[in-house]
Amino acid sequence: MRCPRTFGAVSLAAWLAVSCAARAPRSGEHPPPSSPPASPTPAPAPPPEAKPHAYAYPAPMKGDVADDYHGTRVPDPYRGMDNAEDPATEAWVAAENALTRKLLDRPERGPIAKRLTELYDYAKLGVPLHRGRFYFYTMNSGLQNQAVCYVQERLTSTPRPLIDPNTLSPDGTLALTNTSPSHDGKLLGYALSQSGSDRQEIFVRDVATGKDRPDHLQWMKFSPITWTHDGKGFYYSHLPVPGTVPPGDEHYFPKLYYHRMGDAQDKDRLIFEKPTEKEVGVNSDISSDGRWLILYATKGASNKTEIQVVDLRKPGAKPAMVFKGYEYGYNVADVVDGRLYAWTDRDAPMGRMIAVDVGKLAPGSPADAPTIEVVPESKDKLVLGGIVDRKLVLDYLHNAATVLTVARLDGTRLDNIPLPGIGSVATITGEAPDKDMFFGFSSFTEPTTTYRYVLATKALTIVRKPRVPVDAARYETEQVWYPSKDGTKVSMFLVHKKGLAKDGNRPTLLYGYGGFAVAMTPAYSPLTYVLLEKDGIFAVANLRGGDEYGEDWHKAAIREKKQTVFDDFIAAAEWLVKSGWTSTPRLAIRGGSNGGLLVAAVEEQRPDLFGAVVCQVPVADMLRFHKFTLGRYWIAEYGNADLAEDFPFLYKYSPLQNVRDGVAYPPTLITTADTDDRVDPSHSKKFAARLQEADAGKNPILIRIETKAGHGAGKPTSKILEEAADIWTFVFWRLGLS
Repeated sequence: MRCPRTFGAVSLAAWLAVSCAARAPRSGEHPPPSSPPASPTPAPAPPPEAKPHAYAYPAPMKGDVADDYHGTRVPDPYRGMDNAEDPATEAWVAAENALTRKLLDRPERGPIAKRLTELYDYAKLGVPLHRGRFYFYTMNSGLQNQAVCYVQERLTSTPRPLIDPNTLSPDGTLALTNTSPSHDGKLLGYALSQSGSDRQEIFVRDVATGKDRPDHLQWMKFSPITWTHDGKGFYYSHLPVPGTVPPGDEHYFPKLYYHRMGDAQDKDRLIFEKPTEKEVGVNSDISSDGRWLILYATKGASNKTEIQVVDLRKPGAKPAMVFKGYEYGYNVADVVDGRLYAWTDRDAPMGRMIAVDVGKLAPGSPADAPTIEVVPESKDKLVLGGIVDRKLVLDYLHNAATVLTVARLDGTRLDNIPLPGIGSVATITGEAPDKDMFFGFSSFTEPTTTYRYVLATKALTIVRKPRVPVDAARYETEQVWYPSKDGTKVSMFLVHKKGLAKDGNRPTLLYGYGGFAVAMTPAYSPLTYVLLEKDGIFAVANLRGGDEYGEDWHKAAIREKKQTVFDDFIAAAEWLVKSGWTSTPRLAIRGGSNGGLLVAAVEEQRPDLFGAVVCQVPVADMLRFHKFTLGRYWIAEYGNADLAEDFPFLYKYSPLQNVRDGVAYPPTLITTADTDDRVDPSHSKKFAARLQEADAGKNPILIRIETKAGHGAGKPTSKILEEAADIWTFVFWRLGLS
């Protein structure tokens, strides 16, 4: 299946969400969060002069800027940091990086960096995609800065490198962010991104010769490359060219175009747009028989979607509505024998499969098509459904771990595909005409292994299994359940050495995300073993805000209910302490992007609970997040402080506005990148400056500002390992590990 039908592939909604590209990754009552009351009062103005501190933080430039929100005055003294090119901001960044470097260049950093490099040095394999007579996949041999795209004619033949981005930039910051072969496998559309940016440029390579065609497309983010079956062209998503729209709007109003091979981009034909809907993204797919163009319009960073289809066998045919948006999520599996099969959460928070007879649709009709239920909702979360060998392949989550089931097209269950344990299936490739499919499976203790499954014979074989420098037999994963503040049971994975005793003092890293319906499922994180080898614990909580347990689980922690996810995370930390695993001085928390918001908020609400905080690329200013880059896509998840009804709950927990003077905050390392065009780095800079100014303790509050790295996607291995060495040095230092 091609995106968005590929199981586990990064969908448009997932890209638009504030999620990092790579994961690092309520027992008893606790005091109420220390934050403004429900009827907000003005946040206290910071003191006129920074107080002396043990770490002599650089003094940022301050102003007297304030905003009026519905009668409430909210100061923003570091507004100047919104301009990354301001000389005062640049000087502050340089001074902060120098301080962070001075404190983290500790004697233990060298051995930590050496071991991290060893742990990361193994082949990281992508899942093969079969097109024509070729198989395409990506692989990083170990320490290459970027993964390489390979092609081979048979699974047993010698692979040939087709695109090696490591040869395209000396520092490894040019990343291959999308590949899409044509139906016959003769051409490969691919996208490159520079310095971690979400912006892409599309090229086309001839598979036989390994040379590029003249086609070169610009001005896109998160774009599909959807080939027509004749190989004459493809559909892609195009953003406005900067300067042709008001500043900021170049991130919005995408349009779907058709590019005919050999044409200049300005000749491309407009196919689909939503000109009055700013925060709607557009995407496309084509049915496996090549007849139906499937048009997706998705609201913000969600799966709330409108779907239309176009019959490509009828020249000039207009789109026909299948599912009207944007109340429910939909994802099309395929169209087989004139029947469109789709996953949905409509009237089914845990997900179900439905079908529509597309041949009976009236072009131009604004109404939903009549549907037939194929697979009803069950007690487990149905993540996605696809069609391979004219059978349904259903991807479920049972207690946040993958279960794969095969059914007939009428929904009759056939078999479960046997998986090697509690883990996750990352990607499945295969289409209705294919007799087999490929998928990648990983767990906390096993790296991603590629499997081939033949549906007729039920034969499951390993295609590729990497060798890692870890003895997996020494480690185990257990799943525990703990009560949150409101009594809801929340699950959590614990990874540690087998037979590890509860001594109340195990060094522990607790990871969380809790947003945008992103499920935290078992996955191999090689860099966490630097802690596990020290008899530590890696904990991952399945917080509300994710969708491990369906859409209701997600909706329980969005907008005015966002405090729920903070309660869930605090309760996870309390459980780890009360259950005898660890203690506050030995407990670190970590989260990135929306997870950065999470750890920032909980360290403010419970500064007494954590021994260290790693806060990566956080959304820290909940009053102004929608004014930068892609922020407006997140309004459905968070709310909008410009609306009187949303301001109170955002102001109540927004990390930047809830830093309190005179509080001893736990040791904190904040990380960001100067080229992050998803979560603006000003969030991190202003949050760090305010924490440093207000903190009354003697714990370090540090910020690490990377260059040419972006939000996380496409980050070269060298930068991944450098950042990891700093993070783990900080954690080991603060948790008292040698």
